[in-house]
Amino acid sequence: MKTRLIFALFLASTATAFAQELPSVVVAPHRVDLTFPAEALVEAVQQTTVGAQIAGRVIEVRADAGQRVTKGEVLMRIDAREAAEAARAANAQYANARLNYERTKSLVAQKFMSAAALDKARADYDAAAANRAAAGASESHAVIVAPLTGVVARRHAELGDMATPGKPLFTLYEPGGLRVTASIPQYRLNDMRGVKTARVEFPELGKWVDATAVLLLPTADTATHVSQVRVSLPPLPEATPGMFARVHFVLGEAAKLTVPAAAVVRRGEVAAVYVLGADKRLSLRQLRLGDAVGAGEIEVLAGLTAGDKVVTDPVKAAIALKSGR
Repeated sequence: MKTRLIFALFLASTATAFAQELPSVVVAPHRVDLTFPAEALVEAVQQTTVGAQIAGRVIEVRADAGQRVTKGEVLMRIDAREAAEAARAANAQYANARLNYERTKSLVAQKFMSAAALDKARADYDAAAANRAAAGASESHAVIVAPLTGVVARRHAELGDMATPGKPLFTLYEPGGLRVTASIPQYRLNDMRGVKTARVEFPELGKWVDATAVLLLPTADTATHVSQVRVSLPPLPEATPGMFARVHFVLGEAAKLTVPAAAVVRRGEVAAVYVLGADKRLSLRQLRLGDAVGAGEIEVLAGLTAGDKVVTDPVKAAIALKSGR
């Protein structure tokens, strides 16, 4: 209650100020983009989850979340003694099948055995060779390597954990390729068709970037009846998968009155700006604001008219007004 009273007193007070000491802009209608904002999440274009392909205990961990890795780099090792014994057994079976095949082939050539026996020996030899190759591949799966060059987003297993086939071990993504995905309700789909331009706002980072591509997916969710729009981003090192973003799809242009966002003073739900009158007197004027229309600009619905001079540094303006200058 006390804060609102102080703010009301500010609204009613005026004082003389020197225009040259306060940075200001003259507001006037100008062409701005008509946009449709939609909340979105950042995701990696290329992201993969590395899983275990054999059972065994994790005996070595070489990578952790946030670490940059290169393709083929060892991330983890799994105890492969069981797989190694299976590979030894497969090698022994292969050697025995090969000798039996050579022996049978010699006996058939001497007319001591039938051609059917040779066919069976050949089939046993081929099966043993296949088992040998499969066992060798299983043994190699004990070494977990990075399938791409990128960043480890998450490590799902700890040293000593039991790995089983299909269990995720690492999630990796390529930081150079990021995009945001927004959900669009069905009633806005007609407006979205043909849209190729968008600006992406990152509120936490205080940044705006121009999208490099906009793609409306030709499907809708059966439960929520929304369609997804993928918006490609330029390289942005500060952005990470899972970060919140707001996409402003450009639908057209219109003339609007705007003020710099930095000039707006907010007290709860009340917004105002410091206005410098023609008589060099400073006043705090309440506004009704619309949506953000670009990087650092907000639409003014009521409270200002074309030609008003708005102070862009509200801190200096408040000091000047309080000191009675």
